[in-house]
Amino acid sequence: MAARGPSNRLGRHLGLAAALIALDQLTKWIAVRALDFGERVPVIPGFFDFTLVYNRGAAFSFLAGAGGWQRWFFTGIGIAAAVFIVWMLARHGSQRLFAFALSLILAGAIGNVIDRVWQGKVTDFVLLYWRGWHWPAFNVADMAITFGAALLILDEIRRVRRSR
Repeated sequence: MAARGPSNRLGRHLGLAAALIALDQLTKWIAVRALDFGERVPVIPGFFDFTLVYNRGAAFSFLAGAGGWQRWFFTGIGIAAAVFIVWMLARHGSQRLFAFALSLILAGAIGNVIDRVWQGKVTDFVLLYWRGWHWPAFNVADMAITFGAALLILDEIRRVRRSR
């Protein structure tokens, strides 16, 4: 039976992150080859389309119109976050939900950093909308970050309840 020490747990968490990074990059590659910029392909009409757009900023296109400095600013933040998350995983890898959530956030951060370094912008291709309301387009990395953040909140709620 394999040892279940800290390095083995860290390896599993990093393996999950690597698999999600690969999925993120694969889906972006497919989107770039299958769609023209701005094209919308309905998947669930009136709710969900595939579309190809690029984001030079952060979430919700924050600072997308800045003069280009934001590319390296957000790359630096993503790299710093990734280093911190790996450190946290090494220290707290036995906390299953917490470590799973961090692995998702790590994958999303690195997936979008790869885009910023290679192309100077993040590829987005999933569009959700309802009537006149549109959520900004996003990608697998963004989904991983969002789901990971939600799991961190759930983990903290559970931790507080257990401590009472």
